[in-house]
Amino acid sequence: MRAIVIHAAKDLRVEERDAAPVAAGEVAVRIEAGGICGSDLHYYNHGGFGAIRLREPMILGHEIAGVVAELGAGVSGLAVGDRVAVNPSRPCRHCRFCLRGLPNQCLNMRFYGSAMPMPHIQGGFREHLVCDAVQCVPARRASTSELALAEPLAVALHAVSRAGPLPGRRVLVTGCGPIGALVVVAARHAGAAEILVTDVVDEPLGIALRLGADRAVNIATDPQALATEAAEKGRFGVMVECSGNERALRAGLDIVEPRGTVVQLGLGGDVSLPQNLVVAKELAIVGSFRFHDEFAQAVALIDSGRVDLSAMLTARFDAADAVAAFDLASDRRRSMKVQIGF
Repeated sequence: MRAIVIHAAKDLRVEERDAAPVAAGEVAVRIEAGGICGSDLHYYNHGGFGAIRLREPMILGHEIAGVVAELGAGVSGLAVGDRVAVNPSRPCRHCRFCLRGLPNQCLNMRFYGSAMPMPHIQGGFREHLVCDAVQCVPARRASTSELALAEPLAVALHAVSRAGPLPGRRVLVTGCGPIGALVVVAARHAGAAEILVTDVVDEPLGIALRLGADRAVNIATDPQALATEAAEKGRFGVMVECSGNERALRAGLDIVEPRGTVVQLGLGGDVSLPQNLVVAKELAIVGSFRFHDEFAQAVALIDSGRVDLSAMLTARFDAADAVAAFDLASDRRRSMKVQIGF
């Protein structure tokens, strides 16, 4: 089978790999669509991110969907031919965090396409993937291209859940890459009264408006645009910070109202916080990491048509053109979500 394998920064290859046999409780999925994520781009452009570095060749990809091709013994609830979204998150279910109902914090997580452990966890950008049956969430209506958006939507749904109830609240979303754009979708679905998005590039802001944002501000070209929102200690009840940029976080704190909630979703380096402001406004700052139950929720929302994510999809490439796909996905002005098909 063909697989998309990263060897080092800018060294991406399409290789032949052996397909694994299907054991009891497993299924074989013929992968049809895989979305290129920010972590995939870090491996492609930089050979890793932070302290996580490639130490051996690794199949990329974790935003994947396809068609069930074979069932292992004892599998029920799935049939050959079913379209499925594949959950890339595989918690151990035995560590203390799994047993406490926090599987996204699993101590022995095996997440597709991750160079964190050694050996690396091979990813899903391959023609045939053998996985646990419980990882597959079937759909009736949605295409596999739509279903491949379930994983990033699940990330956004989890982040919005960390903010608490949203009906009637004004929400600020900083950073409008794919995750920030999907936070707009999740916040709108959760009942936010108003959603303001900020970025430093115009093109993703336009897509965020199509996905349900009420206002969009390019803070690079109009740095004073939010000044009026800082009046009377701020006017937004929730901020979801998706850029990982210290300046975005700092500027957002000025317009979050007292006892507002800041959800830090974007990953970056160490940042400094204005302690006096956090204390005086009694702000709650919470993190958001991956997802668990939200994956099935994301599939249900996509499959029912209750969310329309068509504005997210920029282009689709055959696996043979993986390098071109990754190059396009690396350009924020020309792409939002690029997918690879097999």
